[in-house]
Amino acid sequence: MKERAVLDVSKLPLHGLSTASPTWWGTCAFMLIEGSGFALAIAIYFYLLSLAPNWPIDAPPPDLFPGTMLTLLLLASIVPNILVSRWATARALAKVRIGLIVMTLLEAAPLAPRIFEFPAMHVSWDENAYGSIVWTLLGLHTAHVITDLIDTLVLTCLMFTRYGDNTRRYGDVEDNCLYWNFVIVTWLPLYVCLYWVPRL
Repeated sequence: MKERAVLDVSKLPLHGLSTASPTWWGTCAFMLIEGSGFALAIAIYFYLLSLAPNWPIDAPPPDLFPGTMLTLLLLASIVPNILVSRWATARALAKVRIGLIVMTLLEAAPLAPRIFEFPAMHVSWDENAYGSIVWTLLGLHTAHVITDLIDTLVLTCLMFTRYGDNTRRYGDVEDNCLYWNFVIVTWLPLYVCLYWVPRL
């Protein structure tokens, strides 16, 4: 009987980074699903706008300051987020630790102006269709900011333990950075819809 050649995979790493990691693909799939949800919510916003005799319904346009401040804070976090991702790829533990602390603060910062955004809309969530969709869009994005902030806090704690300096944790940091970019990108069309479309 002929012997089969056996492929020895015992020396392969247990975890990969970027596209070699199943969690990277899972994160991408999750962003695709969540992005579809945001796209549907924006489509509903424009559908309601097309039915309304005036937009916003029975309310002045929202105040620009809270939303603009939040947008600037999100944009300011792009460069540090990219750096943390690069440091994770390079497995620079000390830099990743510092970067995650900085990112925790930068991800928490937008929640302060977000508190003032809801009243800045000048409409209650249950007042009319305009109020409902506006509060839904803000609520969806707030949930994503908080979700990533919690993930960053957990990763920051893990990176300061003995389990921090391994490939899997660095891959998790990369995935977290990718997701924060998604949080920023999804906010930009929401900002236009919420703050500038009512001014057209």
